[in-house]
Amino acid sequence: MKKTIFFALLTIFSLSAAPTFAAKGSTNNATETTLTTAEVNVLKSRVEEIRDMDKSELTASEKSELKSELKEIKETMKSEPYIYIGGGTLILILILLIILL
Repeated sequence: MKKTIFFALLTIFSLSAAPTFAAKGSTNNATETTLTTAEVNVLKSRVEEIRDMDKSELTASEKSELKSELKEIKETMKSEPYIYIGGGTLILILILLIILL
């Protein structure tokens, strides 16, 4: 009985995962790049440098330039790949772990 439930849930998970990965990969395969650790460290140090600046003496245009630079850095850092697990999938995994262990 436990093997049947396990294989049924395994089949459901494997069939639902393929469309999710296919949809993410088809949007921007050619433009997707990953950052090296050196590039990430440079961007982090630049963000810290901007945050430590005394912005009271800057003009409005300089402040907006810094703000746009921070937004660009945020977009660059956000382009890193990630794994998304939905709430329903998480609950099913927990139930499986409880049942099978």
